[in-house]
Order: sequence, then structure tokens, then C-alpha cells
Amino acid sequence: MEVLKGIFFLFLALSCFSLFTLKAPKGKLAMSGLANAAIATFLVEAIFKYIFGDIFNLHLFKEIGIISGSMGGVAATVLVMLALGTNPIFAIATGITMLNFGILEGFIVGYLLSFLSFKLENIFPEGIDVLIVTFILVPLGYFLAIFISPFISLILTNLGDIIIHASSTSPLVMGFLLGGIIKVICTSPLSSMALTAMLGLTGLPMGIACLACFGGAFANGITFYKLSLGAKNKVIPLMIEPLTQADIITANPFPMFMSSFLGGALAGIPAAYFSIISNAPGTASPVPGFITPFAFNSPTTVVICLFFSMLGGCLGGLIISNLFKHNLFKNLKIHSKQKIEYDSL
Repeated sequence: MEVLKGIFFLFLALSCFSLFTLKAPKGKLAMSGLANAAIATFLVEAIFKYIFGDIFNLHLFKEIGIISGSMGGVAATVLVMLALGTNPIFAIATGITMLNFGILEGFIVGYLLSFLSFKLENIFPEGIDVLIVTFILVPLGYFLAIFISPFISLILTNLGDIIIHASSTSPLVMGFLLGGIIKVICTSPLSSMALTAMLGLTGLPMGIACLACFGGAFANGITFYKLSLGAKNKVIPLMIEPLTQADIITANPFPMFMSSFLGGALAGIPAAYFSIISNAPGTASPVPGFITPFAFNSPTTVVICLFFSMLGGCLGGLIISNLFKHNLFKNLKIHSKQKIEYDSL
């Protein structure tokens, strides 16, 4: 029941996340800004605070990590507003007030006030609009963050706790299911970094997400290569960032997402078995997922786990690519890069 509850609420969060990304005005741009904010803060915090600071005992670098980790709300507000095309002065002035708030509060404030800034700019004459709009957005953003913060904390804390509890109750099952789901999100136009940042995942679930994104990248690469979906020199870019080959992925959703799920699921099991933890939410992506676990676990254990996660991802990629290569899914057509370009002519 704990596993079912955890998966149910994860799917519920994913559904809301997907609806916003795909249906909300400029939803994809806003989520891109949120993902970039997670990289700029949580990834920097993980490397400088936990690796350089705690492992190598470099206090100056640890201070850099602490500062970066505390700036999630600021970074989210600024980067979301800039992604939506807001005046940089408005974005930075509003973002500074988010210093004591989390990344999701910053995201909501940045998204909503971007549209308000566009309307206000059209009302006031050029020259004084910067001064007036800034004095409206800054206090409004701060008061909005104060209002929504308790509700966000209550909802996301409970949701994160449910997933964490389910992972500790049945780690191998959650390693398989959570790893597969997170890797599918990582491969899709959605953002696994943004989702895990919003949920504030830490501990074992975040460790599973990191290793699933890393190991699942090999599943994507093998499927891409064996099915000849594109040029061979695009395999590595696909593994590092799937969205670099978004046209091929969207044209071949079944082989790519099936390999993502199976590869991520098999890569997540070693993370659960070795109890890999990560307290840096928002780092669920192939490269951050490779680096971050070193900050919170024994380096030897992490290297061993990375090896088995890589093997799991490779196994998932080989299974799915061979099933498609031998036409076991006859009704699911394969669309190569050349075919996509030919059809578009």
C-alpha cells in the first residue's frame, strides 16, 4: 500500500506538471527556466558544499555552495521571468525579494508576475514605466510569496514524505518504478530536474532519480544507435541531453520511451540496493546525476553503483532495441532522421 500510495501521488504530481507544461501559456518556457534555476543553485550547492566543502574540507568552497543553495527562490524568479521575455530589470528586482523563499515559490511568483509586467508596461508611458512597474512588482511578489508559502510547504512536504516513505519501505520496487518514471520524464519534453526540484525530493528517492537518469542515458544511446534513428555523432549529445534530438524522440516515442523506462528502472535498482542518497533536489539529469551522489555517499560505493546502473541501462536499451529491430512490434513504425526530413519536404 505504501508503494501504491507513493506511485499514485507521483503520477498525480506528474499529471499536474504535464498539464501545466503542455497547456499553460508559455508553460514550456517557464519550466525551462525552473530547470535552469535548479542547475544554477542545487547542482552548484551539491558540488561546492558537499564535495569540495565536506569531503575535501575546503571551507571557502563550502561557503560558495551554501550561498548557492539558499538562492533557489531568487534564481527561479529571475530565470522564469527572463525565459518568458520580461524586462531584466523587473526580473532581477522581483527575484531579489525571493531570498527567503524556496524554488517553487519563486517559480510561481516569476510566472504570474511576468504576465502582469507585460500589461503594466502597456499602460504606462515609456520612460517612467520602469520605475512604476518595478515599485508595483517588487512588493506584490513578496506578499504573494508570503501568502502561498505555507500551502506549498504543506502539500509538497507531505507528497515528498510519501514518496520517501514508500522508497524506504520497499526500496527495490520503488527503485524500479521510480527510476523508470523519472527517466521517461528526463527523455520527454518535460524536465526531471524541474519535477524533482518542485517535489523537493531528497534521500533515497533522489539518489534513485540521479542514477536512473545516468544509467537510462545508456539505454537511450543504444536504442538510438541500433535502430539508426540518426547520425552516429548525435548519440553522445542525446545521452547527455535528450532534448537535443527532440524531433527524433517525438517521432519515435515508443522505442525511446520504452527504453527509457526499462533502462531507468534497471538503473534505479542498484541505487536502491546500495542505498544511494542525494540531498540535492533538482539534479535528476544524466551529468548532474553522475556527479551529485559523490557528495553524499562513499565514493567507492558510488563508483560500484554507477557501474551496475550503467549495465542496467545498457541491458534495457539492448532489450528494447532488439525487440524493435526484429519487428516484434510490427505496428509501431521507426522514423529515422532522414525519413523525418524527407516527409517534411
